[in-house]
This record gives sequence, structure tokens and C-alpha cells, in this order.
Amino acid sequence: MGVKRINLALQGGGAHGAFTWGVLDRLLEDEDIEIAGISGTSAGALNAAALKAGLVAEGQDHNRAMARANLDWLWQQVAGVQDLRLTSWFAPFAPPTQVYVEMLDKSPAMLMADAASLVVSPYSYGPFYRNPLERIVSAFAFDRVCAHRGPALYISATNVRTGKIRVFGGAEISTDVILASGCLPSVFQAIEFEDPATGQVEAFWDGGYTGNPAIFPLFCEGLPPDVVIININPLFRPDVPKLAAEINNRVNEISFNSSLLSELRAIQFVRELIADGRIGRGEMRDVLVHMIADDELMRELSVSTKMVPSPVILTRLKAAGRAAADGFLQAHKDDLNQRGSVDLKALFG
Repeated sequence: MGVKRINLALQGGGAHGAFTWGVLDRLLEDEDIEIAGISGTSAGALNAAALKAGLVAEGQDHNRAMARANLDWLWQQVAGVQDLRLTSWFAPFAPPTQVYVEMLDKSPAMLMADAASLVVSPYSYGPFYRNPLERIVSAFAFDRVCAHRGPALYISATNVRTGKIRVFGGAEISTDVILASGCLPSVFQAIEFEDPATGQVEAFWDGGYTGNPAIFPLFCEGLPPDVVIININPLFRPDVPKLAAEINNRVNEISFNSSLLSELRAIQFVRELIADGRIGRGEMRDVLVHMIADDELMRELSVSTKMVPSPVILTRLKAAGRAAADGFLQAHKDDLNQRGSVDLKALFG
């Protein structure tokens, strides 16, 4: 079969990024899969940085064991436990996911936090404000995250003043860049630092508003045409939300999928131009799109489970990610480097 070179597009979605952890864990087990490029946003940016730093550890370009260990460490830090394996035995006996989510949504602490977010700014805390992710992100080995060898890495954030996407790559990537990529404005103060592209101090919010994840950086010369999107925000929900929490959750999903859908629509438009002969092959990139997702599970979750990294939910998400990746490889591994496995025409039909 030979080696299959792919690019990864890692979506953001808070603690639901543990699903991506599981997907990556399974992909790294397959020696036939080579990761050539990675684009990550928010939680996807954290996963991407941990993955890249592991792959190039110890002078190697494909250190799969270290990449898996890095991802394990990252999510143990997010969960606040030393070893998530300790919760894996308990997860099957915990309440069903839907019950767990309902309990969390209706908990006094979550209701108070929701109410406070409407009237309390992250800037209200003054000198007591701390970004809880800084401790984790600053521990990344940035000499490896920014290394020229290994997969190309791109991290997206949203410029607060212009409202435009800013894609950082290579030596531009830093603790501030990754924190900016996951900076929800209702929770965190904007991340401000000197943008090396402008030399000006800029303020950034979550990249999910403008690129979740950004696909276009992966169109570079030398990267393969295949983009595997790891999607953690459901594209489709059969039921119309009616409760306030349900409406808020669906608005969140739609807003964080809008930029992705725009890019996919543009890719489909280019593919139609190529198929109709209106532009020649090679004039524009013919992108082969694939997607790994578990919308059924994600529809059971909510904004609350994005914000609260419960070890039980994280364990279930990792397991679901591994299962989804395994199913994808069984069904579509032969498609890689040959044809796309997502019917974009049907998606927008």
C-alpha cells in the first residue's frame, strides 16, 4: 500500500478536543500514515503543538511514541489528574453521557457561571486574573514546536481590531500565539503581543471565529493534497433547540463551523471548475477532503462539557476518537492520496 502522506486540520471546541486526542492516538499507531502538515485552532492548536513537538523529539522526524506521550501529558494536565488511565475503569460505570451532561448543565455552579458571563468581564478581576492554560502551554518544548523539520505547523487566531484571521507558522509560534488561538472573549482577556508580521502590538481572540480550522495554509507546495479534518462541532442536528441552553449550544456550534463550511464550499467550487474544464489541472489546488467525526456523541454534549474538563467525559471522548479513527482507516485508508472521501456536493446540496 505504501506510505500515505496527509495533512491534519484540527478543530477547536474546548474540552471536546479530547476526541481529537483519541483520533491522533490511533493514527499514530499506523506506520503507513505520515503527517506532513497540521493546522490547528483553539483546542486543536494545543493538540497540534503537542503532536508536532513529540514527532520531532530526540532528533527524529516521526517519533510516534513521544507524540502519543505528549498528547497524554497534555490532557492529563487539562483534566487536572496525574494519570487519566485511573479514570478509564470508572468511566463505564459513571452515568450515561446524556445524564451526565444534564446534571452538569443544571448544576448551581454552571448556572451561576452562565449568569456571571453575561455581566462580568474577564477584565473585572484586575490583578487576580490568570489564564489557567498558560501553565500548560508554557511547558511546551517550543524549539520542537517551531522546528523546521517534521510536519509544517499552522496556528490560527482572530485579530480583535480587524476581525481577520491571522495564521502563525514556524518560528512565529509561541505561548502567546497558542493562548490567543484558544482565547474565548467571555472567559479570557484578549492576548496582546507584538505581531512579528506587523511589528505592532495586536490583540487576539479565539481562532474559531475566523478559521476552525483554517484549511488554506495547507495548500503549500510540497504538502499532499489530502486534508483530514477532525471535526468536533456537529454540522447537523435533527431537532430544533427550544430550551435556552440548547439554543446557546447550537449557536455556538454554528458560529464555530461557519468558517470551515465557507472553506469547504470554496474547495468544492474549485473542484467543479476543474471538472468542467474551466481551469486547467495544476492551476489551482485540487484538495482531497476527508473527515473524522462522531456527531452522534457530540450531539449528546453541550457548551458545559466544552468548558468543564471532566475526567470521565475526557476518557469517553478519547475512546470515541480512537474508534472513529479506526473506522475511518478501515473504510477510507485506500482513498488517501487517491480521492476525497467527503461528498462536498451532497454536503452543500
